[in-house]
Amino acid sequence: MSGDMVNADSSLEPVIFLSELHSGEMALIVDLGMGRGFISRLASMGFTLGAEVRVTQNYGRGPLLVIVRNTTVALGRREAKRILIQRRQP
Repeated sequence: MSGDMVNADSSLEPVIFLSELHSGEMALIVDLGMGRGFISRLASMGFTLGAEVRVTQNYGRGPLLVIVRNTTVALGRREAKRILIQRRQP
C-alpha cells in the first residue's frame, strides 16, 4: 500500500479491492497501491483518494467499466486489484 491511505469510515464496509465490486455498486477510493507511475496515471483519469466510483460492468474476468468523476473508464482486472475501496450504499 502507498501509505497515503484515507481514514476508513466506520459507517462503511471493510476495505476491499475495486475488482471485488459488482455492477451497480458504489465505493470510495481509500488507497491506490504502490508505484509513482501507476498512481500518477490513475490520478490523471480521476482516481484520487476519497473519490467516489461506481462499477457499471464487472463480469468477474476481463476489464471493469467504472464511472469516476462523471467519466467512464475501462480498467484492467490487474489494475482494479491494486485499488482499495470501501463500499457505499447508493
